[in-house]
Amino acid sequence: MKNSSAKPTVIEIRKGQAPAPLERAEFSVRFRASFIDPAFRAEDPSIARLEAIAWDAYMEGRKAPFTQKAGPGYADPDYDLSTEWIATKQRIDAAQLRCADPTGPSRVLLICGSARNDGTCPGEMSKTFRLLQIARETLAQADILPDVLDLSLLTSDYGRKIHPCKGCASTAMPLCHWPCSCYPNHALNQTNDWMAEIYERWTAAHAVIIVTPVYWYQSPSPLKLMIDRLVCADGGNPDPTSTSGKKAGKAKELEMAGWDYPQHLAGRAYGLIVHGDVAGIEDSRRALSDWLDWMGFIDAGVQARLDRYIGYFEPYASSHEALDRDLPVQEEARNVARAVMQTVVELRAGRLQAVQPKLTRPRPK
Repeated sequence: MKNSSAKPTVIEIRKGQAPAPLERAEFSVRFRASFIDPAFRAEDPSIARLEAIAWDAYMEGRKAPFTQKAGPGYADPDYDLSTEWIATKQRIDAAQLRCADPTGPSRVLLICGSARNDGTCPGEMSKTFRLLQIARETLAQADILPDVLDLSLLTSDYGRKIHPCKGCASTAMPLCHWPCSCYPNHALNQTNDWMAEIYERWTAAHAVIIVTPVYWYQSPSPLKLMIDRLVCADGGNPDPTSTSGKKAGKAKELEMAGWDYPQHLAGRAYGLIVHGDVAGIEDSRRALSDWLDWMGFIDAGVQARLDRYIGYFEPYASSHEALDRDLPVQEEARNVARAVMQTVVELRAGRLQAVQPKLTRPRPK
């Protein structure tokens, strides 16, 4: 039996990897890299003044220049929370209410995982987007409200960013906040993070359909960036004040005291369309299925988990023609949408939950 009077074990926080802060000269080089175009030369004095402000923010670590008291409902009501984080949290809470409203429309989030579109270097739309459009049209015909999240905008939209996950969960799960509080970080110029909007869109949806190609046996980088940043949806801490922001020691204490790993998006349905031209489709589809299963999503059946080769070992240049000819794969994409659509109907009617076993994970993580 444990001794209740024993002092809790203090876990060592390992240090020594992070480099020293930038020197002033190197900071200047990096800051001015965004203004290399000769058209900016007329504004060099203004750029110098902006650089000085950015340097001060960097040295002072002004991650969140605007804060407000957390207020009621938080472990530490007097803690100064980022107003940007609070705004994102409020939008997510509102999206959850929309999702739970039985009188509202059924929503399916359609995610285009390809990095290619005709508005940037490739000069041509992706086959992924075409398959997504087939699924979207199928849903729309059934009065399902489709929401298209095209991750290729990361390659073609000005200033569009999904910053990488910083791995807070590996220090302690409570250090990973829901929604993510690592960004924006104004001191490091890590701003304009698209995930603040993406979290809201996942939350509002009753189901998601991910349509993606295979890049080098794996998910394309835009899709993987989003996946990693969704770690906070599975076990993330909805109260940053409980860890005083990013205090690793406090987070470790909370986890060791017993963490419940809340699944913030569990109970939604999913479908997958994974395509390739040479190899890797089965492993990629399986990895995506495993990830969504782990997050507590409900697969919409075998026909909702599709992996297919299009133009197998044929030239890249004619791959769209290969998709034109492959009428069966087009119909299979429709079937993915149909299967997800039927699952959403059963889910919202309460019939699907009735047959789902209510089991507790013996080893949650």
